[in-house]
Amino acid sequence: MANKQLIISVTKKDLEVQHFMAGGKGGQNQNKRMTGVRIIHKDSGAVAECREERSQKQNQAIALKRLSEHPKFKLWVTRVYYELMDGKTLDEKVDEELQSKNIKVEGKNEQGKWVEI
Repeated sequence: MANKQLIISVTKKDLEVQHFMAGGKGGQNQNKRMTGVRIIHKDSGAVAECREERSQKQNQAIALKRLSEHPKFKLWVTRVYYELMDGKTLDEKVDEELQSKNIKVEGKNEQGKWVEI
């Protein structure tokens, strides 16, 4: 079995957890208690919620799983991973690629052919 290494960690301080009355099917428990859970990952803007189960704890576990599968969260993880591995932020990479040596400017001459300016 290969060794696994922790690269990115998401903790409670990275999340905003909201509880609400779920409503709908499930009897009076859903209408009287705050069993619905919404979790927002602040850095990525990903939002996941669950209100299907009768228990707040079960709903929170499902919402966390949904958050981990959210496209915005996956994109954030990928970006952070590459920044950690490369040591450069996305802005630094863009600045590096936009140096004059990497840019070719062309225009049409009198004959209508594209030439480098």
